[in-house]
Amino acid sequence: MTTTQVRAGGGLAGAAASEWTKFWSVRATWWCLSGGFLLMLLYSGVSGLSQRFGEIDPPQGPHSIVVNGSIYLVEFCVIAAATLFVTSEYASGSIRSTLQWVPVRSRVTLAKAVILVPVLFAYGVVLALVGMLLSAALMPSGAATTTFGEGFAAAAGMGAYFALLGVLCAGIGFALRSAAGTIVVVMVLLLPLPMLLSAYVAPELMNYFPAFAGLNGMVPGGEANPLLGGYSPYSPLVGVLICLVWAAAGLLLGTSVLKKRDA
Repeated sequence: MTTTQVRAGGGLAGAAASEWTKFWSVRATWWCLSGGFLLMLLYSGVSGLSQRFGEIDPPQGPHSIVVNGSIYLVEFCVIAAATLFVTSEYASGSIRSTLQWVPVRSRVTLAKAVILVPVLFAYGVVLALVGMLLSAALMPSGAATTTFGEGFAAAAGMGAYFALLGVLCAGIGFALRSAAGTIVVVMVLLLPLPMLLSAYVAPELMNYFPAFAGLNGMVPGGEANPLLGGYSPYSPLVGVLICLVWAAAGLLLGTSVLKKRDA
């Protein structure tokens, strides 16, 4: 008689379960996400109060306030959390154990993405909702308001942007294996490079880089961008799809480097 052994807990599901544990076991994760939450509260509170006690031109609704807060402040906490999720393993040497447990290299990078996407999407939605509620409560009567559609676009767009930004950071983290290097490269992609290209090559190029595509993905169609004042050349969905392309490219890059260089 022969017996068949059934192995449970393997494959992508097992790798993702392991990454889930590692993600919440890193102290930096809690610091980064908590810091982003507090920064959104600070920005939303100050912005709401500023409209109560001073003149803001043009006046901004709660959805515009949280969009600005995500770009000015919170996205940097997301970058740090996603980057350290990968690079902390290289710093500690635990990446060797990870690759022994999960020998399929593409499964390692995909498992990281499987954790980052739902966590950071939910994080973005919650922050948007909390920020809009706080700013609306502090704003004076008669101030600019937010419709359900505007609030939905801001919350869903913020969640999508944070999720895809996290995947992009993870992919670059696998390629560079350095927290400092990853953060610098991502920062250049988000702001200096698109602004430089828009100034000296073509102004419309700015809208096809991650930060500005993510910003356009949070702003309802036909509404002026609260950060720059211009109008998006495409719909919010297209902005999210552009971010998706960047995230996929980053993850493919990281996977390719991991396969070639290993640990």
